[in-house]
Parts: sequence; structure tokens; C-alpha cells
Amino acid sequence: MEYLVERIEGHTAILTMNNPPANTWTAQSLQALKAKVLELNANKDIYALVLTGEGNKFFSAGADLKLFSDGDKGNAASMAKHFGEAFETLSQFRGVSIAAINGYAMGGGLEVALACDIRIAETQAVMALPEATVGLLPCAGGTQNLTALVGEGWAKRMILCGERVNAAQALNLRLVEEVVETGEALNAAIALAAKVENQSPSSVTACKTLIQAGRQMPRNQALPIERELFVGLFDTEDQAEGVNAFLEKRKADWKNR
Repeated sequence: MEYLVERIEGHTAILTMNNPPANTWTAQSLQALKAKVLELNANKDIYALVLTGEGNKFFSAGADLKLFSDGDKGNAASMAKHFGEAFETLSQFRGVSIAAINGYAMGGGLEVALACDIRIAETQAVMALPEATVGLLPCAGGTQNLTALVGEGWAKRMILCGERVNAAQALNLRLVEEVVETGEALNAAIALAAKVENQSPSSVTACKTLIQAGRQMPRNQALPIERELFVGLFDTEDQAEGVNAFLEKRKADWKNR
């Protein structure tokens, strides 16, 4: 089975999680996601990545709990490693990643969306991190990424109390950036990804690095790096192209180098 179906549209790679009926994650699909993101990082023609789920009910229901039914700690450690490596690699994708949440996003299904830069949810979508309900915890960035987006209070409500949120609540909490009608998340994500094509890929990578640096370091450490990366852009062809295209009133022809 092809767990991750890819198609390219312009400078955007569209990845569809494909493990019916609930698009659950397996060791193989997690390894495939990591390998695919690394492949896209090396493809200079790709500026954005859109992730969605096959079908119209599930974005992803996360891990198949049958994997953990035997209480095997070795298996748990292996799966936690696969989850962490896959989603951290996605978070570090050099371009812009957008989750098109087209249904239930539960556990590892929400965590993969949290690893993306931007989330667009359909109005019927439901999001939760219910791991503690079954004696587990979100081990693929959920405790950290959810808290960074919605704050400690709502992260605790969702993780410690098992609260589910609908799309309207998620928008209000800033868990997602946009809500669209049923069946429109993928189109909206592709349209947003197309806007990335107007940006210098080199600049996008540097800006994303700086924005995410705020998770690990205080502002007084990040600000000098901001200036360093600004100067570093002058080593790229895109910097000269961008400025001169503006001055010449024409569309920039980005080279991603």
C-alpha cells in the first residue's frame, strides 16, 4: 500500500495520508513521511507542502492502538522514535507546510497538523489529543506544540481533561488559522500555498527558522540571529533578483539559491 500519495501542483507538493478507514499511522508510513520531507527539502522547485487525509471523514486518527495492546516497551520506544523523527522532520521542512484538516484529527493525527506551519480546517472537523484516556500521552510533539499555539490552559483542558474541540472552537483558540466549508480545505490550502510562490524561497526558509527559534531561545538571543540571517541573504541569487524585480516592476524569477 502507498501510505503517502504525492502529487505536484506548480511549486507545491500535495501529500495525502492514505491508510483507510481512518488514515492511522504505522511505522512504515511515518518513515515514508520523513523520507518524503527530506526528498522535498532537496528539490529546489518545491516551495510549499500541503498535507491532507484520504476520504471525507478522517484527516487522521493517529496511531492504531492495536500497536500498543501487548504492553511491549520496546515496541513503544520504536514507535515513539518513528513519530518524533517524522514530525520533527516535517516541522523543519525548509518551505511552508499547510495541514488541510478534512475530518477527525485525533492524537497523532492532530500532532502531525501541529507540526505544520499553518492549519486550515473544514467546518465539520473535530480535534483532540485523547491519549491519556487510554493510558498514554502525546509523544509526537503534542504537549509542546499545542501549548505553543493555544496556551497552557487549553492545552491542559485538551490533554489532561480529554476535551475535543470543533473547528469553530479551534479557530477561536488559534489552533487553526482558517475554517472552510466541508470539502474545501484542500483547495484553500493549495491556494494559500500558491501565494508562497511569490516569496523568495531563501527568505521563507530564513524567516521560518527565526519564527520557530522563539520556541527555544529568548528574544534577546534571537534578534542578533535575525540580523545575521538578513545579511546572509546577500549571498543568494534570490536577494538580488527580488530587489531588482521590484525596481524594474516585474515578477521575480526565483531560483531558490
